[in-house]
Amino acid sequence: MDGRVPAKAAELPVREGEHLWTSGELAEVRAGLQEQIEALRSEIAASASQIAEGDSSDGAGDDQADAGAKTYEREHELALSYNSQDLLAQIERAVQRMDAGTYGTCESCARPIGKARLQVFPRATLCVTCKQREERR
Repeated sequence: MDGRVPAKAAELPVREGEHLWTSGELAEVRAGLQEQIEALRSEIAASASQIAEGDSSDGAGDDQADAGAKTYEREHELALSYNSQDLLAQIERAVQRMDAGTYGTCESCARPIGKARLQVFPRATLCVTCKQREERR
């Protein structure tokens, strides 16, 4: 963890009725995100190794069912790897938003996302209202 926190954590937006961010609260959220980043990077590396290992078997002598099972397993591993990579990108983006001082601002309506929401779901980029609108589409 690099420990970087915007000089003015209290300047990050919060919803009406919420207390301003403290440097300690923001550092705690950042530390959790950094832990997730490290875990995902390790998981992605292990997954890539496992996928590459699976590529080395030539499948000679496999019957149709074996070949199908291997293909299904490979596609499943690839899907999990892509999901992990997407999650990693979302988490890294949250840390970048902290550094830029835009953390906590809804990317759709530019209103505060809400401190409580971010403490529970720190990679959120939309307020609850905009997220609900997005999910209805």
